[in-house]
Amino acid sequence: MDRGEFSVTVHRKDIVAALLPLQEHWLPLSNLDLLLPPIDVGVFFCYKKPTNEKNLTFSCMVNTLKKSLAQALVSYYALAGEVVVNSVGEPELLCNNRGVDFFDAYADVELRELQLYNPDASVEGKLVPKKKEGVLCVQATELKCGATIVACTFDHRIADAYSGNMFMVAWAEMAQSKRIIAYPSFRRSLLNARRSGSSDPIIDQMYEPISSIPPPSDPEPGADHLISRIYYMTAKDIDRLQADASIGGSRRSKLESLSACLWQLVAKSEKDGSKRCKMGTVVDGRTRLSDGEDGVSMSNYFGNVLSIPFGDECVEELRTKPLNWVAGAVHEYLQSAVTKEHFLGLIDWVEGRRPEPALAKIYIKGGEDGAAFVVSSGQRFPVTEVDFGWGRPVFGSYHFPWGGEAGYVMPMPSASRAGDWVIYMHLMKSQLDFLEVNAGDLFQPLTATHLGLVDCACN
Repeated sequence: MDRGEFSVTVHRKDIVAALLPLQEHWLPLSNLDLLLPPIDVGVFFCYKKPTNEKNLTFSCMVNTLKKSLAQALVSYYALAGEVVVNSVGEPELLCNNRGVDFFDAYADVELRELQLYNPDASVEGKLVPKKKEGVLCVQATELKCGATIVACTFDHRIADAYSGNMFMVAWAEMAQSKRIIAYPSFRRSLLNARRSGSSDPIIDQMYEPISSIPPPSDPEPGADHLISRIYYMTAKDIDRLQADASIGGSRRSKLESLSACLWQLVAKSEKDGSKRCKMGTVVDGRTRLSDGEDGVSMSNYFGNVLSIPFGDECVEELRTKPLNWVAGAVHEYLQSAVTKEHFLGLIDWVEGRRPEPALAKIYIKGGEDGAAFVVSSGQRFPVTEVDFGWGRPVFGSYHFPWGGEAGYVMPMPSASRAGDWVIYMHLMKSQLDFLEVNAGDLFQPLTATHLGLVDCACN
């Protein structure tokens, strides 16, 4: 059944603050936080109707969510604050326990009818809330069949995906009266610049001060545009892709293999072979910055610890070279950002330019020459761990139409079948049309079948 159009009614809005009082204080953003523009990241989880023996109503579920959220915010107090501009014009976090906007809503649609493949129609502005104030907002939506969707929107300047994952798991643990496994660390000194700061010249190729960026041009009527789609990839196809990308003696990771495949497909969708095509990869620096000798660990650090190296290759080469060559190009540019020195140098680079804000070039150079997009890794996405007491999700995904010129791709583990992937893509419509025609066997448009909902009415 086609239910691209359905109504969502918000019944109530509350503000959920931390359960215990908090001494108001300022928390500076780290130099790596300052590389992020003011953009929001959405994430949502879909739950089937609770089984009869649980005897749970939607009202009870909402109460559980609010109560446990108030408990989780005691430790994750940064999410209950608000971002303000300080005296030098930089964003800073005021930890004042302003609270989290919480909406409970009803959607006139069944879970199996949702066109999750097309989140622009089914998720955007309906199931994932728009954040207007604060750092985090939440929406719990009851569906016509009794299923529930829990969605959050974060300010990316305060939390990267790793941090958001920590919080979601802790929130679910509190809902089940369990002990929180990972308490967040807001120790900004871990990311302080060095006294005699230095950085590799390659960082100048990766990042750029905002003052040197020309304003974006208005798109022409009818021009190609970014859209969001969600695909499903089986473990068998992932393994086959990795094998093809690893021919030649060098074994590539699954993420490198997927990235190489997408880079080649996007290049093949270009009409002009003389153009260049850029692809970036989000690298998490926590393991790189952790120092076992000094006992310093970044494993629970809450904030942004990211870098985005990218490759820039001729479209014609990407089209005609074998997949293992493209995978080798991915591996090569990643080597510049997988070291401790790279992240220390990036911190120093930002320090030398403050308070002038800067951005990753891949964000802003997308439409200037050829195509450009970024691949992130959602392999730590804890989709099976976000159980608030009424069962594991049958589906979960990020939703990140970030509004820049470049595309964005996030592969995540499937909630329904171990080893399979769910892949959120925010790419040009022409690129996704080409992908579906030429690689539809690999990238299957997400359906209720992938969620195991074809033969049931959510329960």
